[in-house]
Amino acid sequence: MGCRDLIPVTAPQNAAAADAARAARSPVVLLLAAVLFLNYVDRGALPTAAHHIQEDLHLTFSQVGMLSSAFFWTYALVQIPTGWLAERYGAHRVLACGLATWALATMLVGVVSGFVLLVILRLLLGVGESVGFPSTSKILATTVPSQSLATANGIIAFAYLMGPVVGTFAGGVLMTHFGWRAMFVIFGAASLVWLWPWSRVRVQHRAEDAHATEIATTAMILRQRSLWGTGLGHFSSNYTFYFMLSWLPLYLVHERGFSDTDMTRFASAAYFVNAACAIGGGWALDRYIGRGGSTNRGYKWVLGGSHLGFIVCMLCMALGPRPVALAAIFVYQAVCGLQSPGVFAVSQILAGPAAAGRWVGIQNTIGNLAGIVAPALTGFVVDWTGHFQLAFIVAAAVGVVGFAGYVFMIPKVAELDWEAQTAGRSSMASTRLG
Repeated sequence: MGCRDLIPVTAPQNAAAADAARAARSPVVLLLAAVLFLNYVDRGALPTAAHHIQEDLHLTFSQVGMLSSAFFWTYALVQIPTGWLAERYGAHRVLACGLATWALATMLVGVVSGFVLLVILRLLLGVGESVGFPSTSKILATTVPSQSLATANGIIAFAYLMGPVVGTFAGGVLMTHFGWRAMFVIFGAASLVWLWPWSRVRVQHRAEDAHATEIATTAMILRQRSLWGTGLGHFSSNYTFYFMLSWLPLYLVHERGFSDTDMTRFASAAYFVNAACAIGGGWALDRYIGRGGSTNRGYKWVLGGSHLGFIVCMLCMALGPRPVALAAIFVYQAVCGLQSPGVFAVSQILAGPAAAGRWVGIQNTIGNLAGIVAPALTGFVVDWTGHFQLAFIVAAAVGVVGFAGYVFMIPKVAELDWEAQTAGRSSMASTRLG
């Protein structure tokens, strides 16, 4: 066999790989990255301004924790309906409506006073932002080949993890010059700008999606052990992430004696490490798989190993001396970034285009219950003990749950055959009737 005989085989493979790589960096992916960046800037505005809001409105630590938690009361509970809406009416439209809602809620925080009104606006913010990940996952699953999903999710994770970096830094600058109220108005207004380019893109879905979606019913999705594994893993990673996102600024100021300026620089640098590791982790995973590595082994090693890292870092922050605790913050952010692309890529692979929106909606409901629990529980613990030590120990314990979910509850990271499962259940039903 001559060299020419190999060209017809390798050329299509190379072309397919190039197309997959381009799909992971398409304008649609970049705009999805931008919208989730804005998502995290707006949701992170409250923690950045928490100490000023607390002083101006005379709030307790428990009330600050409740404000952070209130966002997740609606954010978590409406994930399933928004996942269904994304598949029924189009993720493109649902995403735009959600952004308009959360941008309005962010702006209004800057003009209201009183704890109750702030809680109501946090609830509205949760409704608007709930569309982000189900809609994004639906679009990615239908436009990006599976061999490039880690890269696409890495780009998106880099963007939304840069949200706290830019939000914390820009928020600190805006608060210094204009006050915390102006910060919320500016952040919300800036988010609305995204609607202009998004209105000019067209998302092309695969022709077979409608038929496949009918086969993969919501009841069938709920019966998958892998769904509950991804849900528990997501809950665990979100618990530590939201715990750190909600309380790191106050922890640095009140527990470690940082000034506002030092806190802003330190927290921004830590969040940047998280974002940088996310895009690197996604690229490395796709490169490993592209060179013949096991998809199942690659994702499980990264997700399982990251949760072990979470446990160690939380314990170091709780029990270590100041230099160890501060170093552990950066190590945690690095490990968190490395696992971020896999949190949604695994679900997109398992569910496939037929069920990615609903699967991620259900998974996000489970995962974001952590957002309800972590900020509020931490506030009560700090009020009770006067310190953050016990809160870090609780976060370490939650890491064990995530390790078990990803490593032991997901049989294999591979797309589920929904038609085969439907046929299998029909055959079992026929046997029972016979």
